[in-house]
This record gives sequence, C-alpha cells and structure tokens, in this order.
Amino acid sequence: MNVKKVLVWLAVAFVVFYVIQKPEASADMVKSAGEALGSAASSIAAFVGSLV
Repeated sequence: MNVKKVLVWLAVAFVVFYVIQKPEASADMVKSAGEALGSAASSIAAFVGSLV
C-alpha cells in the first residue's frame, strides 16, 4: 500500500477522533481558522482595492 495513502487515512482518523473527544475545542479551532481566513481575505481585498 502507498505510504501517502496510509498517512492520509491516519490523519483523517485522528481528526475524527479529536472531534469526537473534544467537540468544543474543535469548534473553537474551526472558528479561529475561519476568522483568520476572513481577515486575510479582507486584507487582500483592501490591497487590491488600493491598487485601483
């Protein structure tokens, strides 16, 4: 079996285990990641807007 495939399945299994064991912490992590992506998108939009 391909090592990459095994590592991907192990990562998926770990994420599922973590979400089941600590749903509040998982939700906080997703929320903070979403806020970071939103902030980055806003910054990029401001930069592109300043070029015009």
